[in-house]
Amino acid sequence: MRRWSFARFWGIVRKEFLQLRRDRITFAMIIGVPIAQLVLFGYAINTDPKELPTALIIGDRSEFTRSYIAAMETSGYFAMKGELPDEAAGRAALARGDIQFVLNIPAGFTRDLLRGERPALLLEADGTDPSATGTAIAATRDLVASVAAKDLLGPLAHLTAGEPPFEVRLHKLYNPEAITQRNIVPGLMGVILTMTMVMMTGLAMTRERERGTMENLLATPARPLEVMTGKILPYIFIGLIQATIILLAARYVFGVPIVGSLAALYSVALVFIAANLTVGITLSSIAANQLQAMQLTFFYFLPNMLLSGFMFPFQGMPRWARGVGSLLPMTYFNRLVRGVLLKGNGWPDLWPNLWPMLVFTLVVMAVALRMYRKTLD
Repeated sequence: MRRWSFARFWGIVRKEFLQLRRDRITFAMIIGVPIAQLVLFGYAINTDPKELPTALIIGDRSEFTRSYIAAMETSGYFAMKGELPDEAAGRAALARGDIQFVLNIPAGFTRDLLRGERPALLLEADGTDPSATGTAIAATRDLVASVAAKDLLGPLAHLTAGEPPFEVRLHKLYNPEAITQRNIVPGLMGVILTMTMVMMTGLAMTRERERGTMENLLATPARPLEVMTGKILPYIFIGLIQATIILLAARYVFGVPIVGSLAALYSVALVFIAANLTVGITLSSIAANQLQAMQLTFFYFLPNMLLSGFMFPFQGMPRWARGVGSLLPMTYFNRLVRGVLLKGNGWPDLWPNLWPMLVFTLVVMAVALRMYRKTLD
């Protein structure tokens, strides 16, 4: 039996370090993943979102209404994005996801306030993501008292005695009970499809390369685009099956309502699946083996999870993080799925979030084709 040799041991250690140095993708993951997690969790993630987009419907203009609007802005939770003509326009803006709140000031508000009739302001909120609006809604409760203490002085001081001189009635749309599953479960469709579609496509290509069957494929007259689309098509059906399973579980296990059209939902899912499959093809062209494909998949999956609005409110992130999130298809897919399931959005409402996914798919497909041609060479 041979005795333990430090020289042989050290030789194996040196060999492993040399392999790590040659494997640039793995070495980049060792450095890149901790840095990415520190940056994302340290700077981009914020569970207390501020400056939420808010629209106004003003039927009464006075110093009291102006004071309340100013108090909302000063709180830091609301960012006024302009005025809308009526309630229908406000509901449409909420359905599209352009804004998260609509403050409706009714006509005759000031008159009723001065008469001591305790008028009400209406604050409508997009309740699809309870964590995004919960803190802002709680902040509105203290604003009435602060505005009354500032403006109802002298002869009007008697209006502040007893009950508050006016109230803010909250109307949470689309998820009035603030049920977390109605926000999380639709978002899980994007998470599952992103992880599985990118990983399966990336592994399928690198598996052929490792087994040596890629040479047989290259020997056929098939063009690169034909090879890529042929590789992608079976996984499109797999993705649609996964989407169906998630929808059935959402409806019958978690009680998520399906208000909108299933045809629109499957069309959106089809575009999203195609986008992720093109990402998988591109990563497989970069990766030399299945391990590298897994590492690149994780590196792509991490920002999708954290910056798309699935785990943390999108509006709560800093501007640079929202900019990165706006480049990811999962950001738009989450809005589209929640819009169809919870809001019943139709095609006009879906288009503003659908076209970025289409552009992403075409751009990444062009990159994948270029990278694949280099692989062929």
